[in-house]
Amino acid sequence: MKKPHENKDETPEKSFQFCLLGGLEKVNMKRILILGAGRSSAALLKYFLNYSGSENIFLEVADQNTDRMQGVFPATENLKYSELDASSKKARRAKIAETDLVISMLPASFHPKIAKDCLAIGKNLVTASYVSKEMKSLHKEAQEKGLIFMNECGVDPGIDHMSALKTLNHLKDKGAEITSFESFTGGLLAPESDNNPWNYKFTWNPRNVVLAGQGGAVKFIQEGRYKFIPYHQLFRRTEYINIDGYGRFEGYANRDSLWYREIYGLDDVPTIYRGTLRRPGFCRAWDVFVKLGATDDDYVLEDSENMTYREFINTFLAYNETDSVELKLMAYLKIDQDSEVMDKLKWLGIFENTKIGLKKATPAQILEHILKQKWTMDPEDKDMIVMWHRFSYRLNERNYEIHSSMGCIGENEIFTAMAKTVGIPVAIMSRLILEDQISARGVMIPDQEEVYSACLKELEEHGIKFSEKEVEPSFY
Repeated sequence: MKKPHENKDETPEKSFQFCLLGGLEKVNMKRILILGAGRSSAALLKYFLNYSGSENIFLEVADQNTDRMQGVFPATENLKYSELDASSKKARRAKIAETDLVISMLPASFHPKIAKDCLAIGKNLVTASYVSKEMKSLHKEAQEKGLIFMNECGVDPGIDHMSALKTLNHLKDKGAEITSFESFTGGLLAPESDNNPWNYKFTWNPRNVVLAGQGGAVKFIQEGRYKFIPYHQLFRRTEYINIDGYGRFEGYANRDSLWYREIYGLDDVPTIYRGTLRRPGFCRAWDVFVKLGATDDDYVLEDSENMTYREFINTFLAYNETDSVELKLMAYLKIDQDSEVMDKLKWLGIFENTKIGLKKATPAQILEHILKQKWTMDPEDKDMIVMWHRFSYRLNERNYEIHSSMGCIGENEIFTAMAKTVGIPVAIMSRLILEDQISARGVMIPDQEEVYSACLKELEEHGIKFSEKEVEPSFY
C-alpha cells in the first residue's frame, strides 16, 4: 500500500492536480462512489479512511438512507453522503459520471443496470456478487473499452475463490493430480454469542437467507457422477464437518458447483462440491419451512396483515376441526413431540397468536418478518465466518489430502465478521484497480494470480488468514 506523502515542500506545479471539492485542492484526487450503505459498507469505508493514501481519495456513499452509516463515520472533507434512488437511471448516471470507480454494495439485481451505466460513461466497477448471465454478456464491450468489472470478490464468492486457487495452483505446479475439491462457507454466530437453539442469527441479508437454495436444482459432481438436488430435498442432504478450533458443522450444497470446474481448472476432476455451513440440527429444522411452503415468494397471502403467526403456519396444513396446529404439523412432517426440531420451532414463536401486520405479503416475506424478531443480532453479539476447503490429490503414486480453514470473529454489530470478509476484499480490489495493478480487462472474478496473491497477502494483515494441514486421505 502507498505510504502517506512525506514531502510537503514540493511546488504545486510539480505535485498537484487541482480538483475543486468544497473549495479544497486535492493531490492526485481519486473519487470512489459507493452505492449502498448496508452492513458490509462499514468495513469498506473503514479500510479507505485508514488507508495511508486516503488524503488522495474522495468517497461518496449514496443510498436511500445513510443515517446508520453516518452515525459510525461522520461526513468529512473526504467523505460525503448523498440520497439516491438507485432505480432511477438518470440519478445513477449523474452520480457515476462524477467518479473514477464505482463500488456497488446494492442488491445483485441492480448490478447489470449499474454495469451498463458504467459502460456508457466509461467507469470501472466492483461488486461482491456472483456474475449473472446478463453481467457476463457485457464482457466483450467492457474489454474493448478497457474497463474492469470485477465481481465475486467478497467472502463467498470471493475469498473462497482466491484461497482455493492459491492452493490448487501450488499443487499443480508440483505436478499433483487433483482428484477432489470441496469448499464450504458459513456465516454464523461466534461461540460467545451463540445463545439460541438454532445456533443462528441473521448476519447478512435476511431475505437471502430465507430464499437460499431456490432458483433451480443444485448441481455438483461426485466420483465422476453428476448429482442434482432439488430444492425440496436440499436441507436433508447434508454432511458433517469438523473444523479445528471452531467445532462441528453440517454442510448443504450451494448453487451450481459445476460452473467452477473451468474457472478452477478442474475440468477432469471427478469430485467438486461447494456448500454452506450451519451448526448441526439447523438444516433439519429449516426443512420444515421448506416442506410447508413457507419460503415461497411467488404469491401473496390474502388478508396477511390480519393473520397471526399461528394462522400463517396453519394455512399450509390440512383442515381438522379437532387437532391443534402443532399436532397437524407433527403428523404431516413426522416430527416427534419431544424432538429438537419442535423445540426450535416453539422457540421462534410460530405457534403464538401474534399478529403479523404485513399487507399483501408473500409466505417468504412473512417468514422473514417472524424470524427477525428472534434472529436479529443484539448490540453485544458477535458473528463468525468459517471457511473450509478439502483438497484431495495424487502425487508420485500416492494419495494426499489437505484441509485449509479460515475463521474470522466480528468485533460488534457494526464491524461484523461478515462486513470485514466482504468489505475488505472489495476495498482491496478497488484499490488495485485505482492503482492500475490489474492487467486484464472486461467482466471478471479474482481468478488471476496477480490479483488473488496481492489480495490474500493484504487480507492476512487484517487477520483473515488460512491455515493448512495434511491429513490421512478420505475415502468416499
